[in-house]
Amino acid sequence: MIVTSLKTRADATAIPPSWIPNPISLQAFASILAPGTATPVLQWFANSMVAAALNATLVVITASLAAYPLARMQFRGKNFVFVIIVATLLVPPVILVIPNYLIVSELGWLNSLVAIIIPTAASAFGVFFMRQFFVGLPVELEEAARLDGANRFVIFTQVVLPLAKPALATLALLAFLGNWNDFLWPVYVLFSPEVQTLPAGLSTLQSANAVRYDLLMAGAVVASVPVLALFIFLQRFIIEGVSRSGVKG
Repeated sequence: MIVTSLKTRADATAIPPSWIPNPISLQAFASILAPGTATPVLQWFANSMVAAALNATLVVITASLAAYPLARMQFRGKNFVFVIIVATLLVPPVILVIPNYLIVSELGWLNSLVAIIIPTAASAFGVFFMRQFFVGLPVELEEAARLDGANRFVIFTQVVLPLAKPALATLALLAFLGNWNDFLWPVYVLFSPEVQTLPAGLSTLQSANAVRYDLLMAGAVVASVPVLALFIFLQRFIIEGVSRSGVKG
């Protein structure tokens, strides 16, 4: 992908293909990143960053708030609620496209980033994932805080959430990747080129540029950079979340 993005248009389709671009060219990047083009890749990039970041933030908030009562609090019907939440994971997402589209249309969110941020802000997987992590935390830490006079909300925000940073970082990364890579839903609800996200927008490069492989690969490189950077930044938290139960030291 990187090698092809650094080739000229002729070199990208040459037979046999070469591993080393000759000459090395940045024309593909200049073409897709140039302002005022029919394919505003920089705008798509910004849209994807905003949508994925806000969606990941909402997923982490809603999942942690829903998971903690299911892990620690006792109330009637708790197990039934948890089973229903987990059961929604068995529903294929494509089945929800039409009802979600009708809801988004009634709310007036079509052709806006809100349409790809809000509908997936409540994640059943996120609730399940965070609940399992909270269950594994030592309850003695919360009991000690309760003896010191802390209420349930203080225990959740100042004791539980700091211990859950690895799980929160992992869930945020998964939610970010899910929104960043989503293709089908943005195609249905985003119509104008200026509000498209990167995966949906890059698909137009084929028809708009008659399969310019150098441009396609340059766009793919641009789409890969934030994902790789985010993983490198969060990998310590991900490894920590897998390797320990949540107690430091």
